[in-house]
Amino acid sequence: MGYEVKETEEKIRKFWEKEKIYKFNPKRKGKIYSIDTPPPTVSGDMHIGHALSYSQQDFIARYRRMNQGVFYPFGTDDNGLPTERLVEKINNVKSKEMSRAEFIELCLKTLKKITPDFIKDWKDLGISADYDIYYSTIDKNSQKLSQKSFVDLFKLKRAYRKEFPTIWCPECQTAIAQAELEDKELPSKFSTIRFSCEGKPLPIATTRPELIPACVAVFVNPKDKKYARLSGKKAKVPLFDFEVPIIKDESAILEKGTGVLMVCSYGDKFDVDAINKYHLESRVVFNRDGTFNLENYEGMKIKEARKKILEELKAERVVLEQKQIKHSVNVHDKCGTEIEFLMTEQWFIKVLDIKKQLLSYGGKVKWHPKYMQKRYENWVKGLNWDWSISRDRHFGVPIPVWNCRDCNEVILADEKELPVDPLQKEKNCPKCRKIAEPETKVLDTWATASLTPQIAASLVRRKIEIPYSLRPQAHDIIRTWAFYTIVKSYLHEKKHPWKDMMVSGFVTIKGEKMSKSKGNSITPKKVIDDYGADTLRFWAAGSKIGEDLDYQEKDVATGKKFVNKLYNASRFVFMNLENKRPKKPKKLEKIDELFLRELNGVIKLATESFENYEYSRAKQETEQFFWKDFADNYLEIVKKRVYRGEGDKKLSAQYTLYQALLTILKLIAPIMPFITEEIYQEHFRKHEKDKSIHLSEWPEYQKSKKKSVVKKYEDGKLGWDKWRILTRSLSKIRQIKTNANRPMNAEIRLILDRGTFKDLEDFLEDLKDVTNASEIKSGNFNVEFK
Repeated sequence: MGYEVKETEEKIRKFWEKEKIYKFNPKRKGKIYSIDTPPPTVSGDMHIGHALSYSQQDFIARYRRMNQGVFYPFGTDDNGLPTERLVEKINNVKSKEMSRAEFIELCLKTLKKITPDFIKDWKDLGISADYDIYYSTIDKNSQKLSQKSFVDLFKLKRAYRKEFPTIWCPECQTAIAQAELEDKELPSKFSTIRFSCEGKPLPIATTRPELIPACVAVFVNPKDKKYARLSGKKAKVPLFDFEVPIIKDESAILEKGTGVLMVCSYGDKFDVDAINKYHLESRVVFNRDGTFNLENYEGMKIKEARKKILEELKAERVVLEQKQIKHSVNVHDKCGTEIEFLMTEQWFIKVLDIKKQLLSYGGKVKWHPKYMQKRYENWVKGLNWDWSISRDRHFGVPIPVWNCRDCNEVILADEKELPVDPLQKEKNCPKCRKIAEPETKVLDTWATASLTPQIAASLVRRKIEIPYSLRPQAHDIIRTWAFYTIVKSYLHEKKHPWKDMMVSGFVTIKGEKMSKSKGNSITPKKVIDDYGADTLRFWAAGSKIGEDLDYQEKDVATGKKFVNKLYNASRFVFMNLENKRPKKPKKLEKIDELFLRELNGVIKLATESFENYEYSRAKQETEQFFWKDFADNYLEIVKKRVYRGEGDKKLSAQYTLYQALLTILKLIAPIMPFITEEIYQEHFRKHEKDKSIHLSEWPEYQKSKKKSVVKKYEDGKLGWDKWRILTRSLSKIRQIKTNANRPMNAEIRLILDRGTFKDLEDFLEDLKDVTNASEIKSGNFNVEFK
């Protein structure tokens, strides 16, 4: 009978859950390996990127659990825009058309319904978290800690409110942070428009003619021989017939467009800086939903207005030149909409003045791979704004303040009131005693997610504290989750949040990033249904940490072959062990001793690899050893002894088979947990003390005093040890039989060259058995068929 994947994996999952195999034990002696687990966003089913990064972190969690206690909680991030959009889609509603209380109630009701199935995807993949240590970023405990963080930072004068041209998403209708921007290459028209000064042409090139009515100044470069002389004069804005000052400023780049720069309120960050620098009066033409508020353009979306204004400019004959280009624009990473800058009142956390400290604390973390640290450092060095933490949405952690506009007083919630929704509770101003205005904004989801170490620790009564052992995450959120967590840990505790950072890559298909929008996405659920979770994890172990991994079905199919071979090899081994745990004989046969020494080298390599987060190397070495050394060679070498042997010779083979198979299973267990657990429960459990292979001890590398220990594993170089000489000789003999169209059991006379004969003189009987040689002599290598 073959290995029944779906039935077995379901059975094993139930076993793990019933027996609490992954339950955190705070009373366990020794050091605890703590993992600051990424809480996946509840925005639908698990995607292939989740499968890659969570598998990779789980390899480490499972390896560590076989060495020490592990703290591996599980959370979900469910107060962000993706969750809000999912709730709108599922219920066919718009949050802006409902009261906040109504929409929050709908969100919580929907989450309660969909979250168990969402979490099941992680369980199906074999993620070995302690699901009893669970948090959601919108639950009461998380809200309390997030609100307390805000209150503490306000008291430290780190949190502040300011009316400022904020990065704004007109689609989501909320302020967003710099970290939520993505660059997207889009087609556009680069139009040169004729402004004028004292009746003479002043050409300005722009991709955003819809901002012409928002123009507040024109910049000319001081070195511009043609236009610098116009500084101090007025430029007439075409079509809209008003004048703006002409100012000398080096931000007008001579090589870009016409060298003359239009300053608008607000096209981008440079416009914001320029208007502040010269104290210019803003002229905003957009509403928060991305529609125009300008006469003759009311209610028009930005692109509609752009088209109309261009047509009108052409009718006025002031479009001097136009060409089609592609250029990079900032979009909101959640919806892909081009962002705008709008004057809004928002809450911020001061970070620009502590960039040096944030770089230092990032340096206290050991990054895997090392080069990912540079991405963090580049992000910190490139920061231009403080952290915008408020969002104009319904569903999120409420900002716990009330505002008295008359006294300009900010009234904080008391800690004992937390968590609190200001909309649901009245507060009086302590100065004028009038009823204060409740804050309607909520905190950005990262303002809560940046506290995941503290949130998880609170669930186990602070038995775990920062720095955690590990933060695993994808590289695209270094600028958000990693950065913000370091910010909060520094500001609140003056500690770095983790010792190690493990950064995963993206999933690609034919070299292109996989995504639903591109229609090239693979669903993990389907792969698991077709092939099993072990095979998907086997694929995920195929890339080095931090590297993108191309999804190829052949890699998953290779994993399935490996699963079947493990299962069948285990059945063969135990058919010949007479249903018992073989005792170690007084003296092992030399070939068995040699084979176990080779396996010992693999233990060394796999252990070092896992310690350095090089799970792909551990997988590769174990897989290769199983196929080539164990299945292809050792099983064939000892077949005759386990079939027909007697006494210690047979016992030596049985002992070696038992120990080798158990060791191989342990070495591959972190990567392929289901098949290894099934084989352990079916064959080993009755003989071993541990109720799960995942709670058993990791194989220990035995240092040898002998100089003959496999050189390959001592210095990483290929050494011609006796095991390698034996297996290469076997391979050569098999190839000769194949070329001669003879079966593998064809009887032969074997002549080995003198050096090989001498190296293998202790193993000649084994070589006879496996090659069916009637005799083996020394001389010039030859294979003679009888």
